Amino acid sequence: MSQLNISLFGRFHVDYQGAPVAAHLEARKVQELFAYMLLYRDRSHPREALADLLWGENSSVQARKYLRQALWQLQSALKTDDGVEADGCLSVGSDWVSINSDADFTLDIKDFEAAYEAVQGQSGGDLDPQTAHQLAKAVELHRGNLLEGWYHDWCIFERERLQGMHLAMLNKLMTYFETMEEYEMGLVYGHRILQSDRAHERTHWRMMRLQYLAGDR
Repeated sequence: MSQLNISLFGRFHVDYQGAPVAAHLEARKVQELFAYMLLYRDRSHPREALADLLWGENSSVQARKYLRQALWQLQSALKTDDGVEADGCLSVGSDWVSINSDADFTLDIKDFEAAYEAVQGQSGGDLDPQTAHQLAKAVELHRGNLLEGWYHDWCIFERERLQGMHLAMLNKLMTYFETMEEYEMGLVYGHRILQSDRAHERTHWRMMRLQYLAGDR
């Protein structure tokens, strides 16, 4: 079981063995560097591109210096008491940086995206109970919008993408419980859709239908 746990939904949070990782991770730029690489964990990042993204207002020489410092802080934050990097999370080369795809850590958005991908092409009414249960667990990971309080372009883009996935998953669960004639549970997920998108007209109509079917007439 992984001992390194990372949350990007809501506030940025990292803990190791149940204790928050605070030292060296308090600097916002270090958090931004780590969060960006976690969001795009399927690729390697040229150092020059990261430096320009996060310190683009500085000269290229200064930006690369700040990146080196941030990487050192991040590596230090992820080291265990015996000096070994927790779960081998980072791969750092002379010209590139990436998240180690073989590293053993939990990441809320990774599990969330996996659950979303698992039900692509299926309507809510076609879900089996086990899949619906896994989907319900996944939507609970969405404890808040991605990296609340951050307003970088890359963050806003990913936040909106994940919000869309969240609404789609809630919609499938609403349909699943209606199909199973568990109307009260369908209403629960309908309310959650409207919490995220109050103007979702079709959900308002479906809520009225479920209330009727549940006997609230």
